Amino acid sequence: MKIELLYFDGCPSWENGLKNLEAALQEEDLSVPVELVKVIDDQSAAQLKFLGSPSFHVDGHDLWHEERENYLLSCRIYPTPNGIKGFPTVVMLREQLKQFKGA
Repeated sequence: MKIELLYFDGCPSWENGLKNLEAALQEEDLSVPVELVKVIDDQSAAQLKFLGSPSFHVDGHDLWHEERENYLLSCRIYPTPNGIKGFPTVVMLREQLKQFKGA
């Protein structure tokens, strides 16, 4: 399993997203390193099909995939049980990771 967190420096939420991802991995008993992928410009965003910071990829698949025509450096929002946030909750991440366990 390959796990990547895509982000850009101007995003205030990616570090909290990383903390929640690491907690979710621990709670799911997954000892997988998280590779940080820094997106540096809109060209890189287009090449990576970057949906905003932070984005979470497992084996090349965005955990909250959506189709877009344009990919830019931007912050991403997630609908959580506590309202719109800049990163998913630990529970949300755990639910998404479960589909990749044992794969």
